[in-house]
Parts: sequence; structure tokens; C-alpha cells
Amino acid sequence: MQYGICNLSIVPLRFEPSDISELISQVLYGELFKVIEQRKKWSKIRLVNDNYEGWIDNKQYIEISKEEYIQHVDKTEILSTDLVEFIEDKNQQLYPIPLGSSLKGLSLLQHHHDGAVIQGVQLKSNIINTAFLYLNAPYLWGGKTPFGIDSSGFTQMVYKLNGHQLFRDASQQAAQGEALSFIEESEVGDLAFFDNAEGTIIHVGIIMKNNYIIHAHGKVRIDRLDHSGIFNVDTKAHSHKLRVIKKII
Repeated sequence: MQYGICNLSIVPLRFEPSDISELISQVLYGELFKVIEQRKKWSKIRLVNDNYEGWIDNKQYIEISKEEYIQHVDKTEILSTDLVEFIEDKNQQLYPIPLGSSLKGLSLLQHHHDGAVIQGVQLKSNIINTAFLYLNAPYLWGGKTPFGIDSSGFTQMVYKLNGHQLFRDASQQAAQGEALSFIEESEVGDLAFFDNAEGTIIHVGIIMKNNYIIHAHGKVRIDRLDHSGIFNVDTKAHSHKLRVIKKII
């Protein structure tokens, strides 16, 4: 088994080992992973935080030893909280990193960072404040940053910044937590999941007060939530059908 750490800002994680393959997620700066298959130009990896698997370019990460991996994997997570920040390498070159980048491997990479950080579990009341950091970010299938994000990437990153771990995909997240019977039972910060005609969970958003929801649809936006689903305030029509509400924390 080989191990690696992402030393660049935002690395694409692809479904197949090809530059034209579907983007299924992104690996942010500082994230650790196991290399489960390696080819000449590509590596299939399994991310530590959520066990998500995909292919990344061999030129876009650094291999580390098992000892280095073990030493850092259980460290308390430290995340950047600025929209964009810079880290400096040992040659004093600057690398941009996005909101939510992992900083617990700075010593391993011999990098320096002096921007704002967050660590540990935060109050549930902070969930919406964190969500607002992504407001108006464009929708991007597989995205995890304020410069492009999908619905489950949005909820995962917001929860991660508050010290809570969600799986990567909406269908996986829907298996977490406690199901609630009615919207009225929910609290600010709970998750609402939505399905398609076949009953497959395809969307997720974060419940706000007064029956509003913040979610990634075209962009990270705020709409109304009712017992039928999401009512788009611009089109004046329902865009998603409610399946279940989950209390994760």
C-alpha cells in the first residue's frame, strides 16, 4: 500500500484515468489518501476523510511513507477559513489554497501558513454562517470549493468546517443521522434530501430558519422549503421533490 498527500490547491478526482473523464470530486490541498492502484500516469486513490475513490494525475500529488501517513492521519484537523489564502514553500514560492484546505500536513510538506484557521467541533448554530461563505458559488458537478461546488460537496464542506464528517455523495449522506418525520421537527443546520422519479437521492441542502433552505442549484442559493420540496423563488416553481430530512448533529 502506498500513501499520498495533495500539495496543490484543487486537484481533479476523475472516474477513469483520463483527463477527459468525468470529474467526480476534488482533492483539496493537504488532504491525505491511500494509493490503491497505480499506473504510469495515474493513481487510483481512497481519500482518508470519506473513503471516496477516484483517479488523480501522478504529477499532482506527493507520495509519503507509511510512517508519515500514520503520524499525520490522526492529527486534529486544521482547516483554512479564508476564501483564498496562500501557503509558502521552502523556496518562498506561494501556492493559493481554497477555503477548507487541510493544514495539518504543513510540516510534512515543509510549507508555511499564517492565515485564519478553524479546528474542532463548532456549535450547530455556526453551520449557516459557514454556508454563507459559499453563497453564489457556481454549481460544478464534483466541485468542493467556492469557485465551483455541487450540492453534496457543499454540505460536506460546510459540515467539515464545523468539525463533522459527511460522506461525499448525497445518497451516502442520506444514510447518515436520524430521520425526521416533518419539517417542523427540524432545526437550523439539519439536512433535507431530494429524489428523482425513480426514488434515487439526487440532491441535498441545509435547512435554515423560517422554512428556507440553502443549496447548490445553478449556484449556491437560498430558496423556500415546504412539504413538497424546494420552491425556487426566481422561477416560482418547485425544483426538487422532498424525500427525507436528517438530523446529523
